[in-house]
Amino acid sequence: MKRSRLATATTGIVLVVISAACSSSKPTGPGAENTAAADPNASAATSVAPPAKAAKNYNLQFIQGVAGDQFYITMQCGIQAEAAKLGVTVKTQGPQKFDPTLQKPILDSVTAAKPDAILIAPTDVTAMQTPLKVAAAAGIKVILVDTTTEDPTYATSAIASDNVGGGKAAFDAIKQLNPDGGKVMVMSTDPGVSTVDQRIKGFEDAAKADSKFTYLNVQYSHDDPATAANLMSSALQKDPDIKGVFAANLFAAEGVATAVRQAQKTSTVKIVSFDAGPNQVKSLRDGTIQALVAQEPGVIGQYGVDEAVAALDGGTVTPKIQTGFTIITKDNIDGDGAAAAYKSNC
Repeated sequence: MKRSRLATATTGIVLVVISAACSSSKPTGPGAENTAAADPNASAATSVAPPAKAAKNYNLQFIQGVAGDQFYITMQCGIQAEAAKLGVTVKTQGPQKFDPTLQKPILDSVTAAKPDAILIAPTDVTAMQTPLKVAAAAGIKVILVDTTTEDPTYATSAIASDNVGGGKAAFDAIKQLNPDGGKVMVMSTDPGVSTVDQRIKGFEDAAKADSKFTYLNVQYSHDDPATAANLMSSALQKDPDIKGVFAANLFAAEGVATAVRQAQKTSTVKIVSFDAGPNQVKSLRDGTIQALVAQEPGVIGQYGVDEAVAALDGGTVTPKIQTGFTIITKDNIDGDGAAAAYKSNC
């Protein structure tokens, strides 16, 4: 099935939510209609719906990109709900920072315990490659949720948002907020994280293709709001006429919003952010952020469990699944956009 939804943004922005082409292996519950078809390889396999129950109570392990991030909490909620539905057990853990040196020991320990499947958001495309191959070689089904590695062929399935499309949508929002153009920049996390690298590419390509805009490059905040705030303050001192900022994730958005408020430039600097955590929603309501590109972490987690169980039961697995996103603005945050906001707990 395919469905598109429209979100009408503040100051006349109208953005299309990435639409979905779902294979029959996906659930039909809320959010299931939003898998994206931007990648021709996504959801291309013909398969059957997941069983109402797994063949046995499998042991699944979910390793987050970072503990305490509302994106991964919302994903955990989706994982837990689907695990309960299918009758499997899932345990969740994650590093305190989005850092492969902290995530790898967790993965190594989980691999040594030999669970039936691991759902994981790798924190680096290179550093997590070998330990994940080791896990797969040990007979563990590896499901990549959100992020990936350089060569994910070891994985049973990979499930992620259309991050390139989301980056382009972020530029389109800034463009509509600044029709005369101007200087724009990106505040990201770290290079080598597959999802944010793709978001940057989507934004950069769109910005460089528009002669009205001057792209000031990307700055890296190391997934730390305080660092993002400092970097943004320095950027505004160097280029006080910046018109737009794309914050590539939740923590980058928090820092950028803080710096823009402190510089008293909320009326001139337009911020569009990926993700939709509580602090971002607050900044949207108070006008510091103009639009949020909300992913579907709960759906990613739900599909991750489905693919793990399908593989363990000997069913048909979809190797690559791409989910969509919703544009949340001040105009729809109390309506359709509310359901897309992330959770702080399940």
